[in-house]
Amino acid sequence: MKSPLETALSAARAAGDLLRSEFGKPPGVNEFAAHDIKLELDVRSQELITRMLLEVYPEHAVLGEEGTAGNASSDWQWIVDPIDGTVNYFYGIPHFCISIALRHADEIQLGVIYDPMRDEMWAVNRNGTPTLNGAPIAVSPRTQLADAVLSVGFSKTAATIAAGLPLLEKYVRRARKCRLMGSAALDLAYVACGRLDAYIEQSVSLWDVAAGQLLVEAAGGKFESSDREDTPGKISVIASNGKIELAV
Repeated sequence: MKSPLETALSAARAAGDLLRSEFGKPPGVNEFAAHDIKLELDVRSQELITRMLLEVYPEHAVLGEEGTAGNASSDWQWIVDPIDGTVNYFYGIPHFCISIALRHADEIQLGVIYDPMRDEMWAVNRNGTPTLNGAPIAVSPRTQLADAVLSVGFSKTAATIAAGLPLLEKYVRRARKCRLMGSAALDLAYVACGRLDAYIEQSVSLWDVAAGQLLVEAAGGKFESSDREDTPGKISVIASNGKIELAV
């Protein structure tokens, strides 16, 4: 039997092959929202990942952006985002990824984030060394906000957009650069390997950040989150290299 990490890596790569093969073609759209798009390919990607995970671990549950599957009462839960950066994907912007984490009793055990367009695979086991394409990674050494590059995410509601704008204005004046990248999971992977110094987002879901949280923490960084009272199931996130001072 494959190990959980090997299983997650295989599933992420298979889903990445699917997304890469369809990239640039007119995608089927299940739903247009004010600030989001749901693609038919989101569903196909999650179904592929789910099938591969449950073939090896049929007693586990799968929780994903496109629904749940498997044993709902299991303490072992795979947390899946089949396309993180769907709007980027739809518009032909090659910045998106697959995110897979495994949780047991509320503790993330492993995390995998795969960017199929760059063929970059981040992976980590709990208490293990985080890697990018097999090489160890660590957060950036920068200590001054003036030297830092931050990603500030914007969510899909008027309240979170209103909350995010002052943050962007605050940090765009104090940091070297601020970016709006469009993929929470890749932002966290970039923090983990030192490309970004911090990532701030007002409202995301568990599947956006589960794998990335473990990567950032294992790479020496800091991850803070809090539940949003106005939006059940959503969380606010501050992730950084742990060396620069941030406040929201």
